[in-house]
Amino acid sequence: MPIEMRQLLTGDIGGTKTRLALVEVEGNHVEICRECTYVSQRYDAFELLLDDFLSSNKTVDDAAFGIAGPVRGNVVRATNLPWCIDAAALRQRFGFLRCNLLNDLEATAYGLAALDDADLLTLQAGSPGAKGNEAVIAAGTGLGEAGLYWDGLSHRPFATEGGHATFSPRNALEFALLNYLQQHHHQEGRGHVSWERAVSGMGLLDLYAFLLDYRHVSTPAWLAEEMRVTDTAAAISAAALAGSDEICVETMQLFVSLYGAEAGNLALKVMSRGGLYIGGGIAPKILPLMQAGEFLDAFLDKGRMRPVLAAMPVKVILNDRAALYGPALFAAQQREKS
Repeated sequence: MPIEMRQLLTGDIGGTKTRLALVEVEGNHVEICRECTYVSQRYDAFELLLDDFLSSNKTVDDAAFGIAGPVRGNVVRATNLPWCIDAAALRQRFGFLRCNLLNDLEATAYGLAALDDADLLTLQAGSPGAKGNEAVIAAGTGLGEAGLYWDGLSHRPFATEGGHATFSPRNALEFALLNYLQQHHHQEGRGHVSWERAVSGMGLLDLYAFLLDYRHVSTPAWLAEEMRVTDTAAAISAAALAGSDEICVETMQLFVSLYGAEAGNLALKVMSRGGLYIGGGIAPKILPLMQAGEFLDAFLDKGRMRPVLAAMPVKVILNDRAALYGPALFAAQQREKS
């Protein structure tokens, strides 16, 4: 049998970039044979991107994709992309025998099994031998959340849309932030503001703009030039890490604190005694800020539940392929069942 027939097609579909790979799976080990990264916004439909990737691979039987959005009946309308992806239509067009769609954080949850200690950075050790449910939270283009139910023998990942739950301020500054976000995202200046509006790549830009307004200051010329020639969010985080701009420092401190607060909310709702994992593209790029204390302070600040949260391991996922490994492991499981 040709090697392509044994390979699985896996994909991590995000609002900023999409990665596709042909892989081989043995147990929980995922070996990447070929991988390509695409700028998602450059394609009007996922099928066009997939056409390009599969142009020289016509014998793929099994495919699975993690997508930033709620999956219903193996169909998903991406949250931050103008794409509607239908697994049945993909099977028909590309000749897959099996094709499955997962929420992107559900995919990351499946991918945890493929990680080892070198792929993780511990922020909080938690109790020795901690077991139970687990949770994953990931700030990137948006904010994703998922859980892993512990059935006594293994973890069973499940998707949520917790990132779209209503943002809850904790102090006067954050009440002012809520009002700012309401004014800028609702014509009436009131109404629902999600956690994603504050804890995400796009949220980071709003936090910075809010603090400029709140502190009655403007962006210095040197930083404006950095923002012009590079990515704005990257310029803000770089200035914060260097300590070269007070508003950037405050922006990232607020971002990390809000990230920790919502991670604590998720950990309590899932009761993730087995651990809380932080995924997404932002955390690994700001590790000194994640380790500085604001994240864990906010994570633990849940009143009488503090001891419960203190017993939970908290780890940052350093391997950015976790969301690519997950669909591959899921596809391998489905192939074995068929």
